[in-house]
Amino acid sequence: MFKRYASAHLVKEAIACYKKLGEFSLKDETSFLNLVDALCEYKHVIEAEELCLGKESKDEKFKDVIGSFEKGTKVYNMILRGWFKMRWWGKCREFWEQMDKDRVCKDLYSYSIYMDVQSKSGKPWKAVKLYKEMKKKWIKLDVVAYNTVIQAIGVSEGVDVAVNLGREMVELGCEPNVVTYNIIVKLLCENGRVREAYKVLDKMSKRRCPPNVITYHCIFRCLEKPNEILALLDRMIDSGVSPNLDTYVMLIRKFGRWGFLRPVFMVWKKMEDHGLSPNEFAYNALIDALVEKGMIDMARKYDEEMLAKGLSAKLRPELVKGECDD
Repeated sequence: MFKRYASAHLVKEAIACYKKLGEFSLKDETSFLNLVDALCEYKHVIEAEELCLGKESKDEKFKDVIGSFEKGTKVYNMILRGWFKMRWWGKCREFWEQMDKDRVCKDLYSYSIYMDVQSKSGKPWKAVKLYKEMKKKWIKLDVVAYNTVIQAIGVSEGVDVAVNLGREMVELGCEPNVVTYNIIVKLLCENGRVREAYKVLDKMSKRRCPPNVITYHCIFRCLEKPNEILALLDRMIDSGVSPNLDTYVMLIRKFGRWGFLRPVFMVWKKMEDHGLSPNEFAYNALIDALVEKGMIDMARKYDEEMLAKGLSAKLRPELVKGECDD
């Protein structure tokens, strides 16, 4: 119920709903945490912070809302995550410092959230610094925290350091998941080490952590030969990983930019054979490729087909001019 109110931006009603739980003896710490979580989830972080930590929360009149619950690490983590979801980096930093002032004991989740903040805000070296701080405090990392650090350390110190951290993670008894492997594959590809990325791809299946669509996308983005791309697409399908529309759109655009129409139509046919109905992005990618090669009549045919399906087509002067000439 809290999530319904919060998603509809009815904050007062959400708080009133919490108050009413007292009539049924349900107004406990769990329901209060659910209220705060719902507010933060739907970006009502200002209201959540005011509710928990603001001046109003210290007033006697307001105690009937929050009860006598201890506003500990869980609540602070929820609010920190809320500022993170809003990508309000300055507020994240301010709140992180506030946790120290309020003598809140920062746990694994506090550090995981703030490492992600630093990484996403373009300061991966600060995320690495937090990781070292965690080690000094003997905080045991889980796979989510390791994934954040591997990404950050790969960007700031290089892919080899990230790979070594991945090995250290396994040695310490934390099993990598598909996200871990995807991060390493992406870092290798971005550094032009495609052969090594393929080796990681081979390892994933052997270690009972099969690749997913994102794994293949990372490799597709850095390949530059049509035959290699088509071979990888076949491998992807044969391994049981179903390409989605994003996969097909990416490949059609890639081949279209290079001016290779044959592989464009091969990919288009595979998309239809696998029961995927092309969306506006797929049509636009195909039409762009045809226009680029001067195949205006065929481009117009797909443009009309697209419009007949109720999809939005881009305004293309070449096609408009052709219609005027007719």
